[in-house]
Amino acid sequence: MSKAPDLEGLDILVYENDYTSLNQIESDLKNIGADVYAADTFERVVGLLHQTHIEVIIAAIDLVDEQCIEMIKEYKMLHPEVLFYVLAGQEYDSVESSQESVRLVVDDYIKKPLDIIRFARMVETSVGRPEAAGTSLAVIDPLVAKVKPYFIFRSPVMRRTLFHLPQIAASEQAVLITGETGTGKELIARAIHVLSRRSSGPFIPINCGAIPESLIEGELFGHEKGAFTGAVSARKGKFEMADKGTIFLDEIGDMPLNLQVRLLRVLEEGSLYRLGGETLVPVSIRIIAASNADLQKAVDDGLFRDDLYYRLNVLRLNLPPLRERIEDIPLLAVHFLERAFAEMGWPGPYPNLSPETIYLLEHCPWKGNVRELRNLMTRVATLLPKGTGRIFPFHIYTHIDQAARIAPTIDEAHGREGVFIPAGTKLGDVEERLIHETLKLTNGNKTKAASLLGISLRNLRRKLNK
Repeated sequence: MSKAPDLEGLDILVYENDYTSLNQIESDLKNIGADVYAADTFERVVGLLHQTHIEVIIAAIDLVDEQCIEMIKEYKMLHPEVLFYVLAGQEYDSVESSQESVRLVVDDYIKKPLDIIRFARMVETSVGRPEAAGTSLAVIDPLVAKVKPYFIFRSPVMRRTLFHLPQIAASEQAVLITGETGTGKELIARAIHVLSRRSSGPFIPINCGAIPESLIEGELFGHEKGAFTGAVSARKGKFEMADKGTIFLDEIGDMPLNLQVRLLRVLEEGSLYRLGGETLVPVSIRIIAASNADLQKAVDDGLFRDDLYYRLNVLRLNLPPLRERIEDIPLLAVHFLERAFAEMGWPGPYPNLSPETIYLLEHCPWKGNVRELRNLMTRVATLLPKGTGRIFPFHIYTHIDQAARIAPTIDEAHGREGVFIPAGTKLGDVEERLIHETLKLTNGNKTKAASLLGISLRNLRRKLNK
């Protein structure tokens, strides 16, 4: 179990005019040892910064005007180690309209209501507390280093999955790689080839589901001159091209049944007939097959030959989806981002990802797995404004598919449990509690909260300022 966060002795200034939010943040921070200075006016902030050495500043975004930014900028020039966080009640994509001057001094944008444990761990990491050790993205594991050109990981689930990869590569046996689309099956196949004794030979990939059934036989086995109309000369197939190397058959479950018989013969005899040919052609190949479908079910349904399945399923690797290897997401995101910047010719050092951006990435469902993450980071790098030093949530939020966003919509929120209010509670207390819980539901968005409560935004602000 990880150690509870501890901000003992850290001086934190909270600037917020929402009294409910201010009191809650102050209480939560004090509970983990911080020395908290609460301010609900700009004048109070100025006074505190002149009187006290503040180490962390948290300010609500609707209070961060040019005057406030200039003051914090000057304070940071005197105390460069100071951390400045903007507390955003809106969705991350709404924050994009915040002033450019804010982005120059802000360390991160945090959503309301403040998740105190996560925030404390973020601060621990930023100030270099020992409790935050182990958060580095450095890769030092020997197995990881060996396959790093092909696969990047540090998660326990990937370590277990690839633990026997060197032994699998050293073998000459067939390999079956399974996993969802986008998990990196071809990359693993390439790693197996390069780590094997056949590394000096060719690696020939072929997607069995992407070639029309009428063409796949000739594509795999080649053809002799005159084998069919248009065959003006003999042609090698993929199996012959892969001689003394490795052939990778992706989406093997889409291979027609009649070709499965011929593939089985190649596996068993080490030779083949070209289409229209009568002479056996010897081939020395290693077969790696992959599928995102359940081949055992395909066998049960009569769509895949059981003898071929057992011949392919000698050595098996099942790649986990990205959502099950959360520890790898920051590594992969940084890798894809830097690769995209390099391809675009951006000079280093490249912009880095803020902790909240990493948190957002870690909590997306990633239905397209690693491929989806790669595409996202490429889009972000391509459209990022020049001169950006740090990538915040609003930089990537608009590029994430709506279905993948972690913030619940109001319709989804209606399905949550309600608030228990004991009989006899004063109406004023009921109203205050209901407003507070509704603001939590909308992540601090007052406009949405007012709409749910059936009152005007002005009326809500008036009630909050009582």
